Amino acid sequence: MQKRSGFIVTFILFFLSVQAQQSMSFPEVDKTSYDLYIKGNWEELIQFAEEARRQGIDFFYLQARTGIALYNLKKYRKAAKWFTKAWENDRSFEWLQEYTYYSLLFGGQTSEAYKKAASFSPGLQEKISYTSSKIMNIAIEAGYSFNPRFESLKTEPHGVEAGVGDNYGEAFYLKNYHFESFDLSHRIAPSVSVNHNLTYVGITREQIVDWVGRNSFSSNTNQFQYFLNPTLLLGRKLNFSPSISIIWGDNSYSSGGFRGNQRYFSQSRLNYHDWVFSVSAWTHFENFSPGAEYNYADISELNFSQYSVWLTFYPLSNLNLYLTPRFYFKDDKAKGFAFNTMGISGGFQAGSVHFYGQYLNGDMVNFIEPAGYVVSNFPGTSEHKFTGSLYFPTGKKYRFVLRYITQDVAETYQVYSNYFKSNSVSYSYVKHSLTAGISWSF
Repeated sequence: MQKRSGFIVTFILFFLSVQAQQSMSFPEVDKTSYDLYIKGNWEELIQFAEEARRQGIDFFYLQARTGIALYNLKKYRKAAKWFTKAWENDRSFEWLQEYTYYSLLFGGQTSEAYKKAASFSPGLQEKISYTSSKIMNIAIEAGYSFNPRFESLKTEPHGVEAGVGDNYGEAFYLKNYHFESFDLSHRIAPSVSVNHNLTYVGITREQIVDWVGRNSFSSNTNQFQYFLNPTLLLGRKLNFSPSISIIWGDNSYSSGGFRGNQRYFSQSRLNYHDWVFSVSAWTHFENFSPGAEYNYADISELNFSQYSVWLTFYPLSNLNLYLTPRFYFKDDKAKGFAFNTMGISGGFQAGSVHFYGQYLNGDMVNFIEPAGYVVSNFPGTSEHKFTGSLYFPTGKKYRFVLRYITQDVAETYQVYSNYFKSNSVSYSYVKHSLTAGISWSF
């Protein structure tokens, strides 16, 4: 028993001795981390700082040196965490203020960067060209979309397939459309920015009517959309962003009728007004940014709600690579609350060229994309949509963008008997869109 007790005491003393040899002291951590900082051994400095914190040692200069090491490795989002910690301990150093600002800015936390810059020294604010309110960005973009199946769709026997007979059958085949867009972003306070957008869309369709022979008419839609989107930073890192999209326009169509026993066609124009209210919120946790959005809309005289949640992941801790899975849910009278669409988007930087892509898969009928900026309020349904964008910066102020969008669309040839819908047949096509734009940063 005495031998066993002696062995246990010896083991405990040996363990405590090893622990004492492995423990760090404040002067040692300060000196070693400074030496690693001077030598530029960034990876080793980060590992050493982690070990020091595991042993309960952390202080202003260790936080700042960790941030500088991560910053020089372009891990801006992780660097921002340590610069912010150091900045909260001592805000007097301009070099720390500048590191904090650019690590947040380069890590995609723009609102946080502007809010902190409001408390910087006047000299540093002038150096980084900061003002509490200013125009940040102006952009113009134009695009053209076409249906490669347009000519063949017009000749397909949809009326025969739907059994139109002596009844009234019609379809609206998309030919093409174009759009022009103007965008303005400005900051009205350190933590409040506002984005405005005005877009015009001109759509050309061919209306085919089978009613005692085949009749063809041109159908045109003129649509405008005004988009207003403020973004506010609440507290330290909660971004809150409401938005409103007001959509209005008119479309022309032909309709047949009788004057006595004579059949005739007349041209008509239909005016419409749609709107979407959205509110979203997101925050940042180093390499992750979760968020959620709620939309309430009145589209084609249908009221419904749409919800979505997402999580953006930055594996390199910067904007050179990011990935965002997003899930959409819809609540309306017809189907109730149910899963609606899944989206995956992301981007990467290759030199000075930035690529952004998005893929959507689901039931996209009256579908609202993030913040209500893009709204599918045209006839038809869609299950797949892909968007690819290339950004080319020119100098410090200009950036060009080229986009390619492809989307499948399903519509219907409709048969009417005595003015009531009696039968229909579906047809589908894939529309392709090419857009180009330029933006100016101030």
